[in-house]
Amino acid sequence: MRKIVSFIILCALSLSAEQVVITADAFEGNEKKGITTFIGNVKIKKGNDELNASKVTVLTDKDRNPYQYEAQGSVSFYIDLSEQNATYKGDAQKVLYLPLKQEYQFYTNVHLYQLKTDRKVFGEEVILNAKDGNAKAIGKEKSPVIMIFNIDEKNKNEKK
Repeated sequence: MRKIVSFIILCALSLSAEQVVITADAFEGNEKKGITTFIGNVKIKKGNDELNASKVTVLTDKDRNPYQYEAQGSVSFYIDLSEQNATYKGDAQKVLYLPLKQEYQFYTNVHLYQLKTDRKVFGEEVILNAKDGNAKAIGKEKSPVIMIFNIDEKNKNEKK
């Protein structure tokens, strides 16, 4: 139990001093290797952000700072990027979060919704960088990337 509490405190300190709460059915950790795995009904909450998955593995450096989170199995998420004026929700089979790059990588049957703009991206791989706002999506041979968005015709006519 002490290791779980230490891990949560460590995550909170390394992620902008926000508290991170992780709940799961089971927990395994290897401090020397810097690998912590949460298994079964995993729920992660940090500020307004939420992530749910079957399994989450957290990799930490020698100073115990997380450098990668990997969520697998029916992953659903809600990501609030206030500094980019964007909020996302969606699901995928696998999600990687790289805190140092502030980059989210979504894999396999990805459905990503940008809530404020009502944009939707569906694909097999979607990469979103919270630091610079760049995004990239890749489909597969029989399943192309699909992007759905609205065009405000009123503004379009005013610009002419």
